[in-house]
Amino acid sequence: MTKKQILLINDICGYGKVATAAMLPILSYLGHSTYNLPTAIVSNTLDYGKFNILDTTDYIKGVFPVWKELGFHYDAIATGFIASERQARIVSQYCREQAASGTTIYVDPIMGDEGKLYNGVTPAAIQSMREMIAVADLIYPNHTEACYLTDHEYHAEGVTQAEADALVDGLRAIGTRSVLITSIVVDGQPSVVGYNHLTNERFALPYTEIPVHFPGTGDIFSAVLIGHLLDGDEIQKATRQAMDAVYKLIDLNKTNEDKNRGIPLEKYLSIL
Repeated sequence: MTKKQILLINDICGYGKVATAAMLPILSYLGHSTYNLPTAIVSNTLDYGKFNILDTTDYIKGVFPVWKELGFHYDAIATGFIASERQARIVSQYCREQAASGTTIYVDPIMGDEGKLYNGVTPAAIQSMREMIAVADLIYPNHTEACYLTDHEYHAEGVTQAEADALVDGLRAIGTRSVLITSIVVDGQPSVVGYNHLTNERFALPYTEIPVHFPGTGDIFSAVLIGHLLDGDEIQKATRQAMDAVYKLIDLNKTNEDKNRGIPLEKYLSIL
């Protein structure tokens, strides 16, 4: 099987196994040539309450012309944390140019969770993330992010299947081709719901929740999902594989003392 080249456009965290630090080892282990472009350098996971962030937009602006001159091309690009509205414009334009020559674009619109936006995420940032979604082949927001992107009210207790379908349709209307919504309770069942544009099918995949929190589990989900998609698996199968991997990793680490570091996933790569 021919493996693919993928560019990760995401932040780099100094202390904690999240974002690029979580995705790169997984995709590399799955056999794909993995490159990275940091959108920000972050001192530690935000769960510690104090952190320092360096926005790398000026660096990114200088990188793209060099890469274009050198003729670098990727089979896929996966975007995550976007540090500013200006950065979103620059990155989305690059993704649009790459997509025109056949690159698949995956977007994780990282903005918030549990009904709230992360610190520093503004209404302008939400609009910028819509620009990212407009160039995507597949996006995978959580329930909170899906609500903010589509101007739907967030309900912590969950939604009906019809309301979940409306969220999916709202995201598709922004421009993405396929959709997953993670961490959403549908008719009382924690689920990942989605739409596969290749088959014009909707689906809902239930899961069992383990009541502990680790930062970076969304990044693990993204990496396993993308890795299997790049191997040719269809979306429903790749999604289930990613869900199962996250469940196993959380279960194996649920008694860890300092969960704010994220999951030390390198020792568990063989289960992916």
